[in-house]
Amino acid sequence: MRSPDSRARHNQAVFLLLATVVVFAASAALPKRSVIAQIAVQNQGYVPFSDAPINYRSNDLHDPVANLQKRLDRGEATLTFDDQQGYLKSVLQLLNIPVSSQTLVFSKTSFQYKKISPQTPRALYFNDDVYVGFVHDGKALEVVSFDPMQGAIFYLLDAHKANKPLFQRAELDCTQCHIAPATRDVPGVLLRSIFPSATGTQVVKSTSLVTGQDSPLSERWGGWYVTGTSGRQQHMGNVIVQDRDHPELLDRTAGTNISDLSGRFDKSIYLTADSDIVAHMVLAHQTQMHNLITETNYKTRIALYDAQQKLKAGESVSSLGTLSSESRKQIEEPAEALVEYMLFANEVPLTDSIRGTSSFREQFEALGPRDAKGRSLRDFDLHTRIFKYPCSYLIYSESFDALPAPAKQYVYHRLYQILTEQDRSPTFARLTGSDRRNILEILLATKKDLPSEWRQQKRQLVARKADPAQERD
Repeated sequence: MRSPDSRARHNQAVFLLLATVVVFAASAALPKRSVIAQIAVQNQGYVPFSDAPINYRSNDLHDPVANLQKRLDRGEATLTFDDQQGYLKSVLQLLNIPVSSQTLVFSKTSFQYKKISPQTPRALYFNDDVYVGFVHDGKALEVVSFDPMQGAIFYLLDAHKANKPLFQRAELDCTQCHIAPATRDVPGVLLRSIFPSATGTQVVKSTSLVTGQDSPLSERWGGWYVTGTSGRQQHMGNVIVQDRDHPELLDRTAGTNISDLSGRFDKSIYLTADSDIVAHMVLAHQTQMHNLITETNYKTRIALYDAQQKLKAGESVSSLGTLSSESRKQIEEPAEALVEYMLFANEVPLTDSIRGTSSFREQFEALGPRDAKGRSLRDFDLHTRIFKYPCSYLIYSESFDALPAPAKQYVYHRLYQILTEQDRSPTFARLTGSDRRNILEILLATKKDLPSEWRQQKRQLVARKADPAQERD
């Protein structure tokens, strides 16, 4: 069970994955000048992002959807429409999002809530950088695309056929829901688990939970369909509340270990009948990893900007060593949280094996990269934990690579300390010596921009393999 303080924090997280606000339809029709005059979200209580140095509302974007729109504008790509799912298939294909990533959510957690129910769930598809939400007979595809510098960028694509389909940035409305304590106070994404009624609404006076890698399975996926097996580990998926006065009595047994959703909704509406439990597990990790990367990026840029304002003309800030202790703390705290999360220090252990129902596992693992021994950070375990080598695959993402130098230096140094067992603190006690060596070797073989202390380690490993005597030592 969660502590009262933890429960309270979860109760605050009423912010929804891929949710936009109903007022978007009105604001999208406003003259551009009046839209620009509005303020997306007040900075109080959140990481400041509207002004310098973040400038979140800038049009200088390089996220996958922005890049796709540029290709569409130049005539280098075309979106194809069909009468069943509109532009969905074409969008997924052009953004390299596998259909097997489909997860289905029947809770009314979207501005298109009137179209969502247990009989017509919303479908969510994703890859490492983009999330796409599809509502049957809905007004628009809902898209979150991660820009290397700016984090989550929100778009809508009109569901109706158009001569020139346009991904329209929902810059005012989505941020009102997608900047919250549960997104680390930056524009981000999250998964919510609720106690759902027969219509998909949250039962009055019931708890709302944010799903992450630290969530017990018993608290995950309320309001979602989940296909696959988890053994004796029960979850909240696939069922609705029967007793509104006692929603906590949700029948988890009835909803667990279901591989076929026949009879629950019209499968022909969707690209596949699966809502794979392995895809759900990956989402639980990936959403918060994205938020932590963005938080570290934002806070580092703000610390550097503030420090630069205090320097004389011609002077510059280049590394952690040139910053004040206060500025270093502002950078190191989120960076340390990022390190802990990416090494799965807070992951809830599995007690039984997890098995999915689609090709998601195979397609996800096939993306690599792999070292000479065939190992990859994308390899699953799914018996005692989610991944065989517990270090986040998002270390290869453009968002991670775009971290400002002081933050990235800190993260790499801390990873090196932990993986070489210089840091044996209780926080990382679940990483065995073998885990650390495997991760270290995989990164040395597959990550391109490693700093000098890592390159020295690589030279030592090469020398050890070349000298049998050293290898024996």
